[in-house]
Amino acid sequence: MNWKTLRLSLFLGALILAVSSCQKDASEPSPSNLVADHNAEAALQWNLVFLDLERYADGYRPGPAPRALAYIGLAAYEACIPGMPDHNSMASRYSGLTIPALSNDDVHWPSVLHGVYQTLLPRFFPEPPSHVLNKMNDLNQALNLKYTNEVGAEVFIRSRDYGKAVAEAVWDWSATDPYGHDAYKDPFGSYDPQAHWKKPGDYLPTVPGPTQPMFPEWGKVRTFAITQDQKLSRPPLPYSESPTSEFYAQALEVYAQNTPGLSYTAKWIAEFWSDDLVNLTFSPGPRWMAIANQVLESKQSNLATAVEAYARLGMAVNDAAVGCWHSKYYYNVERPETYIQRIIDPTWDSNLHNPLTGEHGLTPAFPAYPSGHSTMGAAAAEALAAVFGYSYSMTDRCHEYRNEFLGMPRTFQSFYEMAQENAWSRVPLGVHFRMDSDEGVRHGTLIGREVNKLPWRK
Repeated sequence: MNWKTLRLSLFLGALILAVSSCQKDASEPSPSNLVADHNAEAALQWNLVFLDLERYADGYRPGPAPRALAYIGLAAYEACIPGMPDHNSMASRYSGLTIPALSNDDVHWPSVLHGVYQTLLPRFFPEPPSHVLNKMNDLNQALNLKYTNEVGAEVFIRSRDYGKAVAEAVWDWSATDPYGHDAYKDPFGSYDPQAHWKKPGDYLPTVPGPTQPMFPEWGKVRTFAITQDQKLSRPPLPYSESPTSEFYAQALEVYAQNTPGLSYTAKWIAEFWSDDLVNLTFSPGPRWMAIANQVLESKQSNLATAVEAYARLGMAVNDAAVGCWHSKYYYNVERPETYIQRIIDPTWDSNLHNPLTGEHGLTPAFPAYPSGHSTMGAAAAEALAAVFGYSYSMTDRCHEYRNEFLGMPRTFQSFYEMAQENAWSRVPLGVHFRMDSDEGVRHGTLIGREVNKLPWRK
């Protein structure tokens, strides 16, 4: 049992005990009107369920999952704005988004947030596996009981229903984005990679894996902080097959990582950050929410801090994924695997293996440049650093107790250090050139800064 499942099980057990042993008189005073007066329990527990939902969801990585984080995070933030007097609403920045007014300020903010999550998680993930659906239902019932007994049925229902109303408004606005909404249903579209192959160095699919690249139009998805011009990264290195060229040198660097094999530390880093495979782990964008969960829990942050952190993070990874995919299909750079097999060694394979299926030598099914892991990781690091500090150190326990790969915790001195290692991990894994990772960090950092420039605070 991993730490997330263990914590959720203990939490639900504690809720049942609390409800059975203590009933609150509904006539007692309403809770504080400030979101910051409450702990982050509701957001943390719902986001643990999000990570389980997304882990098993086909078609959600790499773009739709970060997009869901952005919309859910925005809905939670906007629903809590009336109780966060030092923060600004973002709704007026987005054409077509109208947030319902709060007609009665005698609300319980954890119940408001609970209403947001219990509405939007089933909307974004309508077909969860049964064991995750059971977790979601258990948490829903446990919080219904807990909050009803804390504040009484009238305040709970009023609060939950306001959260639901905000969630519905955000969901309706999500549906107006034709490129993003429900895109998980068709990750491939009608894109023909052969038709876009114009010269050596252009992307072609790799095997094993899909013969069509994923989300060729994700670069057109709605963003929250960056403009059209800011979507495009810097150009890659000039293509070359010359052994004296920088491009060849970077291919040789990837090749060397798997000749004859990875060192223990390189394998640890490569697998620790991989998060590539459905059913095995959550995906690269939500990985940073798992990191945020750990920080919020360690710092015992209040609900206002959690709501802001999740909203910034969701926007950051969404915009990073959109910008990255716009750049990927604009430059259309091949993966190291095809270059190395064609130019250096036809027997070479990547180090990405799927322990659940037994497949070896995998490469993600879309162009290489820039790296999605690196772009989303750097943007997320900027967003989290703005909330928790640019020198915040932590031990990342995202994959503690996993036994399918080297998931042992790793310790870092800052979110930036985490983003750098996350980016580098793609080279020893064999799925990216160094230039993909370096540019991903640079581009993602700028995207994260654009998110942080939004007027969050008054």
